Amino acid sequence: MSIAAFAIFCFLSGGIYLLNDLIDIEKDKKHPKKSHRPLASGRLSPTIAKMTLILILVLSVTGSFLIINIPFGVTALGYLAVQIAYSILLKEIVIIDIFSIAAGFFLRVVAGAMAIGVPISSWLLICTIFISLFLGLGKRRHEFLLLGEEARNHREVLHEYNIHVLDQMVSIVTGGTVISYSLYTLSHETITKFGTEKLWYTIPIVLYGIFRYLYLVYRREEGGNPEITLFEDKPLLVSLALYVIVVGIILYF
Repeated sequence: MSIAAFAIFCFLSGGIYLLNDLIDIEKDKKHPKKSHRPLASGRLSPTIAKMTLILILVLSVTGSFLIINIPFGVTALGYLAVQIAYSILLKEIVIIDIFSIAAGFFLRVVAGAMAIGVPISSWLLICTIFISLFLGLGKRRHEFLLLGEEARNHREVLHEYNIHVLDQMVSIVTGGTVISYSLYTLSHETITKFGTEKLWYTIPIVLYGIFRYLYLVYRREEGGNPEITLFEDKPLLVSLALYVIVVGIILYF
């Protein structure tokens, strides 16, 4: 069930990327990196992209309800609605654009819980919100730095930001992420559910992962694609593997 849910959200995300590229095709042609995408470079026909988009979205939403369950299907619809609204309107509204990006990450986590029928702790929910905003701000900061003086020409809303404002926002959500995760590991609900109070041992690993990501964002100017950053950076992969191992030892040994 979890594999099917993962596959469905991969298709949904792919469909949204197609929609976004169709809407921004002219702007992407002027972007230093996005100009190499299939639509912007001319390797993919807009007509074929539109037909594929409709097919992917119809099959994904139908599969969400029929293959998984109704709560997952409703979450998938919510994800789709937010992403469509972002592609058409919300990405041009200052601050709301960042919340919209974060909502995409957040709803994926909620959908995962819905797929396997697991309730989400309130502290974990809050932590997910903060880390989603953290990743969303990283994406916006990377785009702002990449485009430089041409930022406004590519997207009007980027004119409303500057590095100082973005860095202040990153500081706030970074602190919120660490505190909310720490409180999650120490909460009575978590201790009762897992039968141990030792999950707080994972806090240093989480701190390292966040610090490493901040290093990549600030020193190497990455963060535009969090999923690529995660799977290409070996220290981050090692910290993720170590986190899984430590959690496994705490819960089962």
